[in-house]
Amino acid sequence: MPVGLVILVLVSVLVLLGVAHRVLDRLRLTDGGALAVIAAMLVGTFIPDIGITRNVAINVGGAIIPVALAVYLFIKAGTTKERTRAVVASIAAGAAVYGLSKFLPAGPEENQFMNYYYLYAIIGGGIAYLLGRSRRAAFIAGIMAIVLSDLVQAVVNGYTGSPGRTVFGGAGAFDATVIAGVFAVVLAEIVGETREKIQGGTEKKDMAFDKGEFVESKDNMQRNGGDTDEE
Repeated sequence: MPVGLVILVLVSVLVLLGVAHRVLDRLRLTDGGALAVIAAMLVGTFIPDIGITRNVAINVGGAIIPVALAVYLFIKAGTTKERTRAVVASIAAGAAVYGLSKFLPAGPEENQFMNYYYLYAIIGGGIAYLLGRSRRAAFIAGIMAIVLSDLVQAVVNGYTGSPGRTVFGGAGAFDATVIAGVFAVVLAEIVGETREKIQGGTEKKDMAFDKGEFVESKDNMQRNGGDTDEE
């Protein structure tokens, strides 16, 4: 079974056990919504690729559903700053993945010590977190890193007349997309949770935590004579 499918199954189990509820809350996803997306991705991988041109196609489960999720999360992002970070992180991670693919092309070569798609995913996901910072921005950039890399390759192939075929979300790209997105948000959760525990005990000790964000508590806002909107 492809690694991407294994990861999605494991994530589904964590969601059903309630372990991922806090992370999903920060991503603005419900448990049911997350399971629906995972199911759509799993089913979508078995749908034949949709041809766009003779040398370009797109997979429903590996590209259309993940990109739709990234767009949804982008819209739900809390601030313009977070959206900007998501865009910058996506472009930077995509550029890194594309550049890496020129030096370490993924393929069936027997002398490869590993499937380079996994390396693309790890590096792309790492950059996605470092520049995205928040859970949402990191997850968006992790997904878009692989998609944007393939997009650049498709444009280059078309411009140079290369016969190479690009399938968005197909085969190894599906694994890389899932790994990059999950890896980015896991990094963000581990590092962010540590930072929030430290900050929550200092300058944020008087703030409430609601839907993945620190917000001004009602008591504190009443003392200051203000409202209870999020920062």
